[in-house]
Amino acid sequence: MKPLLPNLLCFNAGFVDTAGFVTLHGLFTAHVTGNLVTFAAAIAEGRMPSLSKIVAVPVFCVVVVCARLLGQAMAARGYDDFRILMAAKLVLLAHAALVAIQLGVPELADSPDAVMMGMTLVSAMALQNALHRTHLADAPPSTVMTGTITQLLLDATHVWKPQAGADPAMVRQRLRRFGLFLASFSAGCAAAAVLYLVAGVWCFLVPPLVALAEILTLPPAPAPAGR
Repeated sequence: MKPLLPNLLCFNAGFVDTAGFVTLHGLFTAHVTGNLVTFAAAIAEGRMPSLSKIVAVPVFCVVVVCARLLGQAMAARGYDDFRILMAAKLVLLAHAALVAIQLGVPELADSPDAVMMGMTLVSAMALQNALHRTHLADAPPSTVMTGTITQLLLDATHVWKPQAGADPAMVRQRLRRFGLFLASFSAGCAAAAVLYLVAGVWCFLVPPLVALAEILTLPPAPAPAGR
């Protein structure tokens, strides 16, 4: 697997989460568990959470389970489940971009277009998370950077104050690798913010283009079994 792929995934996650958050009234589309916090905050403030925040986590869970089952079924038949499901993610991101461009920024968080666009983006990021865990298990999650930052700080501390028994070369390699992941995610967030200011909802054209680049980094697909 080319090392560029995890960095593209991190960039896209940061971009989708930022663009989705500012467009969809505070909905987390990639860091989906953040919606649990905003859900609880709304209850504490005595108001009803938006429908998107209520259903985001269940939708995420259903898509992850379906991705796992579909991936296993396709792999058992000799198909490239990674490439196929990555293509499905591209379609979802393209659909969300089409909805955004056609309908613009939703006025209400509970409007049908806001819910449709939000759940499409949540589904795309659920696919990305599922595929990351099953096919890129050696890389940290692309949508949540807390663990990545923690490891970076631990490794940086080790470089500063080496610990007996640790491999310095391995620590430095991981420090560079995880640093690129964090930089890619941060670049996605920054790019989404700038492009949203400049182009509005047209910025949602970027995620499907990045998803296409992700697919192009994959190795050639093996021929299906029996062919």
